Amino acid sequence: MFISNAVGRKNGTFEAPLIFNPMNHSRQCIFTFIAAEDERVRVTFNKFNLRDSPPECNNEFVDLYTEIDDPLIDLIKTPFGGRYCGRILPRTRISMYQTLVIGFHTDVTVETSDIFQGTYEFVNASKYEIGTPAPSSVCTFTIYHDRKKEGSFVSPTYPGVYPKNLNCQYRFLGGAGQRVRVEFMDFDLFYGGPHCPFDHVKVYDGSSSEDPLIGTYCGQRRNLMVYSSAENLYVEFKTLKRTADTQNRGFSGFFEFSEVFVNLAFIGKHDAQHIRGTECDQKVLSKQESNGTVYSPNWPFLYYSHIMCRYYIYGMEDAQNLEKVRLEFDKFDIPNNDEECNEAYLKLYLQGQEERHAVDEYDHVFCGEVVPPPVVSEGPRLMMIFSSGSSQGKGFKVRYTFQTDYRVPGTPSPNGKCHFTYKSESRKTGEFNSPRYPANYPSNTYCQYIFKGLPGEQVQFVFNYFKTKRLLSTSSGYNEMCTEDWIEIFEVYPSGRENKFGKYCSKTAPGPIVSDVGIHDMKVVFRTDKVEVASGFSATYLFISSAQNLDCGGNITGSANGIITSPSFPSKYEAHRQLCNWYITVRPFHKVLFLFDFFLIEGEPDERGCPGAVVRVWSDLSQPPIELCGEKLTNDTRQILSSSSVLKLQFVTADKAVGSGGFKAVWTEVQEADTVCKGLLCGQSGFCISSSLKCNKLPNCGINDDTDEKNCKKFPPQHCGAKEVHMDMYLVVGLSVGAAAFSILALCAICHRKRKRRRDHVPPFEHRPQPPREVPSMHFMSVDSV
Repeated sequence: MFISNAVGRKNGTFEAPLIFNPMNHSRQCIFTFIAAEDERVRVTFNKFNLRDSPPECNNEFVDLYTEIDDPLIDLIKTPFGGRYCGRILPRTRISMYQTLVIGFHTDVTVETSDIFQGTYEFVNASKYEIGTPAPSSVCTFTIYHDRKKEGSFVSPTYPGVYPKNLNCQYRFLGGAGQRVRVEFMDFDLFYGGPHCPFDHVKVYDGSSSEDPLIGTYCGQRRNLMVYSSAENLYVEFKTLKRTADTQNRGFSGFFEFSEVFVNLAFIGKHDAQHIRGTECDQKVLSKQESNGTVYSPNWPFLYYSHIMCRYYIYGMEDAQNLEKVRLEFDKFDIPNNDEECNEAYLKLYLQGQEERHAVDEYDHVFCGEVVPPPVVSEGPRLMMIFSSGSSQGKGFKVRYTFQTDYRVPGTPSPNGKCHFTYKSESRKTGEFNSPRYPANYPSNTYCQYIFKGLPGEQVQFVFNYFKTKRLLSTSSGYNEMCTEDWIEIFEVYPSGRENKFGKYCSKTAPGPIVSDVGIHDMKVVFRTDKVEVASGFSATYLFISSAQNLDCGGNITGSANGIITSPSFPSKYEAHRQLCNWYITVRPFHKVLFLFDFFLIEGEPDERGCPGAVVRVWSDLSQPPIELCGEKLTNDTRQILSSSSVLKLQFVTADKAVGSGGFKAVWTEVQEADTVCKGLLCGQSGFCISSSLKCNKLPNCGINDDTDEKNCKKFPPQHCGAKEVHMDMYLVVGLSVGAAAFSILALCAICHRKRKRRRDHVPPFEHRPQPPREVPSMHFMSVDSV
């Protein structure tokens, strides 16, 4: 037993006793430490080497009791402080009251003092008397500003291991105009997770737990600082009653009542909100494209020295809205002794650095009297940090504006709408996309993309990704099939008149698009409805000089029919950018019947559209074209009839094209059945075609109608066309020459065999006739059949 008294020692050592136990009986030794009335006991183990290993501790162990309020009470009735064995030193213990007991249990034959050793000390208990104690509680205090303006406060047994099942309250009551600051210099609680469900400290912005909660804290923290918004602050410390063995030391803090802390009136008068627990930090949340003003502390008067305030200005960020923040400075005065703004400054963070605590990675720092230029955040988050240093100045006044962030490259409209402009004089090529791509675009959206080229230029679009929402099975493809979300593309004539190129939706990406010669402006419109969304589109634009944009097509007039093929056909078309436009013009009151005889173009209209190569057919030049790719055509797309005497065909490939079989098409000048036919009347289709087209081996009457190819002889008569008779005559001549040549070769072979037999009977050394030095070559005429 170690008892503190006025004349005795206040500290000393203890160690395990020398025990002889030949029969290995169970032995227990009790070490009792009793402090004076205004003291507590502190025990620290310096050596610990017991048998067994935790958590068993059956044969040799030490039990600790630190919450004994009466030294005469039976230990079994007091809270148990933990059992320890092995070689791990128990952490320092400080008694909750005046008494601390160590129980040592062993059944070893011989026990020496080397088993454990330690020191004890009777320490002053005044530091645990934080303020006015509450009755019947060992750790509930009220701290009044007029009795103690500042001081330290600690958990009940700090720095020793805190007990279980604690419920401590610290109520700080200040005066009018004051605020309370609490700083935890050391903080070590059991960590049960981010929500601190077990041991924790809670801080409330007021005088009780009924006031707003500032925060809940656990685990290990350093320099945790909390401010009240007004004159009162309430701190609650709780530990759970559990069997788990934890050895955390609690906390050590400092409190202060003061009138010089920042007055929060400069925040409350405006749209910003004070962040509870901070001296002057504030947050501004968007109300959708709203705006307002933030100020330096104590505005419009001089700000205080040695303060630091953070401003969190956050735009909207959800499935429907995305904003960025624009700052414009009206007033600015932050005096500083150096040009690098090391002491007093305003730092701006435009990329959300606060989320990863990267305070050293600021984007701008300002000081002095020069008004900074406007800045815009790169996302929905913007943070400012103001440090006054040792100086005082007028501070700053900053106007903020939340702007919808479409995340679309291009020059945005000044009114904040989804309207973007791309000018050739600024940039010849670039990208544009749906709002927020590659994330989903918002619903109920209307966007315009205006492309302005220079005279003598054309505009090209190539879509790299395309997907709009599709809920209805019919909402897929082109033009009238698009009833939900879609894009529309227009050519804009110099007069301002617009001609719709097409309407696209679902997965049907537009094929490569090039405006006509003489049209240097284009417009893209993107519309979405109120239901569901998708990832949208991404495309590349390019302004091309018409002089360098070679067209591989042409104008066709004055013929009754013809054949048009893709470049290099029947070989694959080349895998690079190409543009071919054919204009087929027939006689007035006639139409063009256009039929694909072969078709194989990369792409799949229903699954991914025609992004690399496309064939377009304008049956009516005032309407959008039919857009084709893939390898399968329906009857409606394989055969097309123009609405007038002009039909336009276009073949376009992008640089990303891979090349494919291409196409072969037959066109025919026709009249419909309601006219008197002076040529050949097609029996099934009812078209009237030129009689000169009979037996030309082309489907001039259309699909499933072979009227023009019936009753055709092998050698057609003269009326079937002079060109065909001329070609047949060449065929006859060619065959005749070939037969003659074959006869000559056969005759030569027979002669050669007879001469060989005669040589076999020539006697040895007989002079033989020499062959001619040169045999004249034989020429054969190649004849192509038609």
